[in-house]
Amino acid sequence: MAHETRTSIWQQPDWPQWRYDLAVLAAPLIEVAMAQGKLFGALSQLGLEVRERMEVDALTSDVLKTSAIEGEHFPPQSVRSSVARRLGVDVGALVPGDRNAEGVVDMVLDATARCHDPLSEKRLFGWHAALFPTGYSGLQAIQTGAWRRDEQGPMQVVSGRIGRQKLHFEAPPAQQLPAEMARFVHWANTDASHPALIKAGLAHLWFVTLQRFEDGNGRIARAVGDLFLARADASPQRYYSLAAQIQREREAYYAVLEQTQQAGMDATAWLQWFLRTVLLAVEHALAGVGVSQQRNAYWSRFAEVALNARQHKVLNRLFEGFEGRLSTAKYAALAKTSSDTALRDIGALVDAGMLVKAPGGGRSSAYALPPEFEAPGR
Repeated sequence: MAHETRTSIWQQPDWPQWRYDLAVLAAPLIEVAMAQGKLFGALSQLGLEVRERMEVDALTSDVLKTSAIEGEHFPPQSVRSSVARRLGVDVGALVPGDRNAEGVVDMVLDATARCHDPLSEKRLFGWHAALFPTGYSGLQAIQTGAWRRDEQGPMQVVSGRIGRQKLHFEAPPAQQLPAEMARFVHWANTDASHPALIKAGLAHLWFVTLQRFEDGNGRIARAVGDLFLARADASPQRYYSLAAQIQREREAYYAVLEQTQQAGMDATAWLQWFLRTVLLAVEHALAGVGVSQQRNAYWSRFAEVALNARQHKVLNRLFEGFEGRLSTAKYAALAKTSSDTALRDIGALVDAGMLVKAPGGGRSSAYALPPEFEAPGR
């Protein structure tokens, strides 16, 4: 372990009396509120089935990306099936769940669907136990559903090879955690002195600073933040994924955390970054609403066209961030069919006007949705 001496935020004499410049944060708060208003206004124009599918998509992204930030990757379709199954949403054929992903799904859903329930030690222990159902993190046995004990020394965040490690942060010693936890939980459940979005950002920062568990602190901190974001939205339904946006800016996330954790109690810089990240996550979801509206218009126009299950599957996939143009080979792979069958299916879709053919010929041809239904930016 690294032994470089540093003063951390929790060692400040006024810890944890958070300060921030509300005048600096006023404009970002307004921007986020306006974007949220646009998002929920747009969602209100969509049918229940579409909103349910968007919620499944957002929660699936949250599970996948909060894990990916920590270097853990799950099969997307398995996670999507797990989320849909728990929400009771029909998203077509379900696939078996991934054992390791199931716990992350349970934690994310508990944090958001039960956002108005009090936070407690017992609830946080349950989240941690769900993340590590076998009692192992990789090959390392860890204490689950309990605070860390520091039996191997202080909890440190380090990088680099052994012998050349750089210390980024050292967490409070284990003996302080019961008192720190009691203070955090009391604040989480009773303090109403902060704007709701500010409290979400502070809760995330506070929890990740304490590093309460042997492993899983980042994922649980983001779940805590999501709980308070759901309260700020006044809705347990999630239509945007903060974790997905954090994953897009992972290096900046760790940099601003480290900067804040080595400074005083002024959290303005962290909150600026947090609010900007929430704004980008909401704007990303707004773009998704546009795609859903295009999808609805598309299926309404071609409602009378008789399609087989393969064609339905591939056409829906084209609205879900499909990379590049559709080819016969890609169709065959997605539909799990032969090239000849794929070519016949595509030909029927072109004849019906549901696909258009790009310049070229033969099996090397490329196909796309009609231009008026192309996703923004494609």
